[in-house]
Amino acid sequence: MGYYVNINQEVNIYVEDLNPKSQKAILFLHGWPANLNLFEYQFNKFPQLGFRCIGIDTRGFGNSSKPSYGYDYNTLSDDVRCVVEALGLHDFTLAGHSTGGAIAVRYMGRHMGFGVSRLVLIAAAAPSLIQRPNFPYGISKERVLQIIQGTYNDRPQMLRNFGDIFFYKHISQPFSDWFFQLGIQAASWATAAIAKTWINEVLFADMESIHVPTLILHGIHDKIVPFNIAKVQQKMIGNSLLVPFEFAGHGVFYDQKEEFNDILIKFISNEL
Repeated sequence: MGYYVNINQEVNIYVEDLNPKSQKAILFLHGWPANLNLFEYQFNKFPQLGFRCIGIDTRGFGNSSKPSYGYDYNTLSDDVRCVVEALGLHDFTLAGHSTGGAIAVRYMGRHMGFGVSRLVLIAAAAPSLIQRPNFPYGISKERVLQIIQGTYNDRPQMLRNFGDIFFYKHISQPFSDWFFQLGIQAASWATAAIAKTWINEVLFADMESIHVPTLILHGIHDKIVPFNIAKVQQKMIGNSLLVPFEFAGHGVFYDQKEEFNDILIKFISNEL
């Protein structure tokens, strides 16, 4: 069931809510530059097992409104809070991939984990995607600047290049085209603005505020958010479990989808 949650006069967030009668809710936050359809291979399975799957399109992406503002982590986490309150969610699992993982971390810090009983970080871009003084684990700032420049000059080619390094396993051309279209559906200005947020913001304090059980899922061949960042997350979050995926890149939820789905289900079911 798809519908919109109103944020303000200019912004509506698109929500897909599968199996809404279930008490076992998972709220998925997608990564850049895609939308909630990134979790198609989880939405196919989890509702059949009794879970409620909620996906939202981040502002600027998918079917959500595409304003010219609001792409900082504070505002994006506030959008999530609005969805949580509108749906009356409590005791739910918050799962974020890549930039969605960063938004989830800011939500935990800024909103004190409102309603969240478990957290899942999937190739999460936190506490920082880029290398900084005393944080050598991310990608270079220059690489992000190239992505921004590519967005402004030739966004389709930038998206193709990004898709080429997203997955570790071989993907078919039709699948590659599908992933490309997810990025094309976003607004160009939102695509660039999120990349600028990677440069401007850090999440160290937010990560230290996390106290719920946390599952960290990360492909060791990730070329976008290097695996070493997952090790930092594990060290910073006390009650956390890191599961490395040996045959996965950034798209761990597809590269090893059966293993990914099984581990996520066990975690939510308190079997890990």
